[in-house]
Amino acid sequence: MRTIFLLCVIWIGSAFVPPAWGFYGHRKVNRMAVFSLPQEMIGFYKKNIEFITIHSVDPDKRRYATKHEAVRHYIDIDHWGEFPFDNVPKNYSSAILKFSKILLVDTQGDSLDFDMRQWDELIDEKLDKEIRTTIAYSPDENPWSFDLSDGKSIYIKDSFSKYGILPYWLSQYQRRLVQAFANKDEKRILRISAEMGHYIGDAHVPLHTTENYNGQMSDQVGIHAFWESRIPELFADENYDFFVGKAEYIDDVDQYFWDVIFESHLLLEDVLGIEKELTQSYPSDKQWCYDDRLSFTMRIQCPEFAKAYAEKMDGMVELRMRDAILSLASIWYTAWVDAGQPDLDFFDKVVLNQEELKAQEKLELQFNEGDIKGREHDNGNQE
Repeated sequence: MRTIFLLCVIWIGSAFVPPAWGFYGHRKVNRMAVFSLPQEMIGFYKKNIEFITIHSVDPDKRRYATKHEAVRHYIDIDHWGEFPFDNVPKNYSSAILKFSKILLVDTQGDSLDFDMRQWDELIDEKLDKEIRTTIAYSPDENPWSFDLSDGKSIYIKDSFSKYGILPYWLSQYQRRLVQAFANKDEKRILRISAEMGHYIGDAHVPLHTTENYNGQMSDQVGIHAFWESRIPELFADENYDFFVGKAEYIDDVDQYFWDVIFESHLLLEDVLGIEKELTQSYPSDKQWCYDDRLSFTMRIQCPEFAKAYAEKMDGMVELRMRDAILSLASIWYTAWVDAGQPDLDFFDKVVLNQEELKAQEKLELQFNEGDIKGREHDNGNQE
């Protein structure tokens, strides 16, 4: 699973166990972000800090419930070229139109030649906005079809989104958070805030920005859980400093999300290169240990080997977690400001009603008993 830092599911030979003991990183990022908020916000968030913490992992659990969720957690940006990826449009509709298959169909159902220059002539501003603002990835389906005024129809076969839509999804989620603040909808504020933390966390993980997301293309299978799960599990509580200062207003949120992705991607060479070098030089009999967890015996990286990897990366995992915490607090703060700085002091601790509790119970059941709906690597529950 491509989570931030920590859906810790480690190999037992070639088998995997469910990540029931993981989620450390997402919860830590969300919890610590609360303490970076300004006085006008921190009271409401502290009252609901357990909600913010617990529901940080709901997006990962939804990957067991719907096929639409997985692509929101990553973007394999290097599939489309090389840094700085100028060929990848930074708004969703433009990316879809550039990289996807578009069919124009006449009234008889026959396909017609379609030139992208016809787009402005065929699709009005309203329909373009629908693509731009609706993230609607549906594997093996046409996510959009439009009937035109002259009787023709247009079909868009999405061949872009399967490589990940994380920065686009963050932009949409941010707009939802602003609206929730503007509507003074405390439950929606909290739920979106919690889940935004998950996606922000994912964006700070270098391996969430590459097609080689688990080292499967470089003979380093398992590196994802090693980097984002094993290292913080061993060292974060005792050694990491999670107090990161005060939230800052972000002028251009959409560009900010892309900047985070690019910052993560630029670290990828070290993530992979250092692990490769260390694996080849470190005594092979001291790289792997066995640990008993939840009635399973797990083959997992030895603490000393993990420490060596963390030190050679010069504290990268801690720095990315710290950046994620400040980033999340700043995103919450920015949404609140953009919504007109509504008064949050009269909100109390949120309590879910029966319908909401049943929905949460259903999600938990799907998570505990279902199969993850994602690509082949994700079905292994490796992260």
